[in-house]
Amino acid sequence: MTQASEAAPAPIRILLAEDQSMVREALAALLGLEPDIEVLAQVARGDEVVAAALAHDVNVALLDIEMPGMTGIEAAAALRRSLPALKIVVLTTFGRPGYLRGAMEAGASAFLVKDAPAAQLAEAVRKVLAGDRVIDPTLAAAALAEGANPLTEREREVLRAAEHGATNAELAAALSLSQGTVRNYLSTAIQKLAARNRAEAVRVAREKGWL
Repeated sequence: MTQASEAAPAPIRILLAEDQSMVREALAALLGLEPDIEVLAQVARGDEVVAAALAHDVNVALLDIEMPGMTGIEAAAALRRSLPALKIVVLTTFGRPGYLRGAMEAGASAFLVKDAPAAQLAEAVRKVLAGDRVIDPTLAAAALAEGANPLTEREREVLRAAEHGATNAELAAALSLSQGTVRNYLSTAIQKLAARNRAEAVRVAREKGWL
């Protein structure tokens, strides 16, 4: 009597969050070619990630960093709170050291650049589901060389609010702070970033992934 063959393992269930439709569809198509991976849900906004993950019972989420509604790092943190067992892979176009630290702190298990080969991405998905951590080695080296984010959360908040040219009075009103406190936060942030003014401080912080 022939022994019954073992059932094939269930496919890895993927949620893909990427705001650029062409990139999202290409990633979904490439991952769909893998015999053990199924892309069950696709969203274009960070604030749609948690609902989609809950609705489709996925076990791995692939998140772009730059998305409307909520960044990939913010979405990762929200997923970690709602679905702590879900594995998170963060994808980025920008190899900014601060993004790597932020992603890991938010609960991501992998951090890769978008232009990585599809086979490498698929293998990363398998590894994180097995409990491993996967980080692009070039980005990891850059993050170690750069060091930790020197800005406090409040300094980051004030810099983000100042990004589009708001006056100190407008910042104070928006953040429920005094104008003097706003000036102090901006001055400290500018000094920490060795910038000449607030605009340069914002640019430097953005380039390093610290905002």
